[in-house]
Amino acid sequence: MAITKNQVKHLSVGILMAYCITAIVFLGYAILITYTNVSERSLPMVVAITTVLSVMVAGFDAARGAESRGWIWGMVAGFVYVVIMAIFMAVLIPEFSVGMRAVTTFLLAIAGGGLGGIFGINMRK
Repeated sequence: MAITKNQVKHLSVGILMAYCITAIVFLGYAILITYTNVSERSLPMVVAITTVLSVMVAGFDAARGAESRGWIWGMVAGFVYVVIMAIFMAVLIPEFSVGMRAVTTFLLAIAGGGLGGIFGINMRK
């Protein structure tokens, strides 16, 4: 199975869209925390939900560029999304470490991407 330019394009666009969604949600949540009485205790849940929804979008778009095995393309999208995020956080946050929360986020990203890939490949047909 050869990887085509179209598949790489769909994967890249999907991941870019996922980061746009993530940025918008995180910015909105930051504004809520700043200007309302919303507590930061809900931050891990917001991060988990945002991650899953974002990688589902990435997986959906990645699978639309594939001929088959949309779930694999979705999982690849989730994997790439979370690896880029981890590198970004490691560079910006000196005390960043890979703990149980990071592993959970990693697994959620791969699962969410796979689910998005299943939807994406089936929407093509």
